[in-house]
Amino acid sequence: TERPAYNRGESRTERPAYNRGESRTERPAYNRGERTERPAFNRGERTERPAYNRDDRPQRPSYNRDDRPQRSSSDRPERGSYNRDDRGPRRDFGNDRPRRDAGEKNFYPNRDAKGHFTPEDDVVLERLEAQATLATDVEGVSFSDLGLGGNIVAALAELGAPSPFPIQAATIPDVLAGRDVLGRGRTGSGKTIAFGAPLVEKLMENGGGKKRAMGRKPRALILAPTRELALQIDRTVQPIARSVGLFTTQIYGGVPQARQVGALQRGVDIIVGTPGRIEDLIEQGRLDLSEVTITVLDEADHMCDLGFLEPVQRILRLTAPGGQKLLFSATLDKGVASLVKEFLPKPSVHEVAGEDQASATIDHRVLVVEHRDKDLLIEQLADRNEKTLIFSRTRAYAERLTDQLEDAGIRAVALHGDLNQARRTRNLAQLTSGRVNVLVATDVAARGIHVDDITLVIQADAPDEYKTYLHRSGRTGRAGKEGIVVTLIPKARQRRMTDLLGRAEIEADYVNARPGDEIIEELAGRMTNEKLTR
Repeated sequence: TERPAYNRGESRTERPAYNRGESRTERPAYNRGERTERPAFNRGERTERPAYNRDDRPQRPSYNRDDRPQRSSSDRPERGSYNRDDRGPRRDFGNDRPRRDAGEKNFYPNRDAKGHFTPEDDVVLERLEAQATLATDVEGVSFSDLGLGGNIVAALAELGAPSPFPIQAATIPDVLAGRDVLGRGRTGSGKTIAFGAPLVEKLMENGGGKKRAMGRKPRALILAPTRELALQIDRTVQPIARSVGLFTTQIYGGVPQARQVGALQRGVDIIVGTPGRIEDLIEQGRLDLSEVTITVLDEADHMCDLGFLEPVQRILRLTAPGGQKLLFSATLDKGVASLVKEFLPKPSVHEVAGEDQASATIDHRVLVVEHRDKDLLIEQLADRNEKTLIFSRTRAYAERLTDQLEDAGIRAVALHGDLNQARRTRNLAQLTSGRVNVLVATDVAARGIHVDDITLVIQADAPDEYKTYLHRSGRTGRAGKEGIVVTLIPKARQRRMTDLLGRAEIEADYVNARPGDEIIEELAGRMTNEKLTR
């Protein structure tokens, strides 16, 4: 239907028009001129201010200094005169302070007079006769010949160890015989199997494999200084133990303890852990070491360096009296001597000849560089297809180097104490799996790195002591494979570096280097997979 049409023009009434101009009343006009005038004030009629004549003021009295009475020095009382000869004798304090002769300049100690490294710093092996084992001594020897059972030998073969290394051939018979063992061998010489395999075999004696009751107490304890090393040890020991029906568990800090407590409640045979968390669970009454008959201390020197000497002593005293003790370390110095004295009175001592210091499989180089060139040199050295480990002194430098390498297109991850346990484990797994080829780490975190195919170690910051150098260099050249250790130092540090290498009994070539030099290309590209043979 059509809308109705509205005729707006005709039917609508018009609005009324309002005539603003006619009907509205006008506002009243105000004539400002009619206002009354303000009264005018004649300022001239004011009374005048009285004028003051300064001359009318009274005069001040004048004082004449000459009128004052004269003072005479003779009026002062006489000061008593002191005769130095009348003084009593000076007190004698025993003359215990040494007098220096005139011209003698020994207030500051002479740099050359500081204590040098002496054999006493490495006391244990000097006091005990060590049986050095050469690789030629174990040719043709099998694990079965050393006394290990068939299941354990098969498990070792699956782990890639069909025949024993020297340190294994030397220590396994002594462990099986029930003797205490003091083993000195560079990291990577096969120490884990050297104590892990015979430890499992010992637990199987006298029907030990049948003791599987719920909540049973552990019978073996393996102590390590770091969480990473504890995990590495367990990865080797667990399959060996599982092959004969034994169970292991890891106990370390940095993670919730509920899972660890649950494993202890179910019952385990072998504990692998760090001293801190183990002591915590002992104090809580959740861990009982009274039936532990075999105790292993791995990297004992590093445990002492980290301040774990007293916790380790307390833990060992809680194990079964007369239990067997196995101590392994890359260096055996004063920190370890107290442990040996108390817990290993008559151990069998073994060291792998040549593997604790200058290994024949490791090439040591020292590059003398300018500080401004260092980061670029590290980048050029790490730009390779094989695994590289870089050591830095600080966590901040480790992060900065990692970021720099990533920006340059080199896959890298960091490992240091500021990372939580999950992140550290994940970063280390990325290196192990080959997802990244470069790991930048600080010393404490890197002690748990046990990756067999690291072919280059770069020390971005030179170590301060020879033990640190040995442990760093032990990350490469493992299990008989070849490796390179490159240390970057400024010119001013050459003398200290020479002293350090002398203590470590290592010979290294010093080369002045700049980015792009031929030596950099050689070090970055000389190692090939064909050389990684055992």
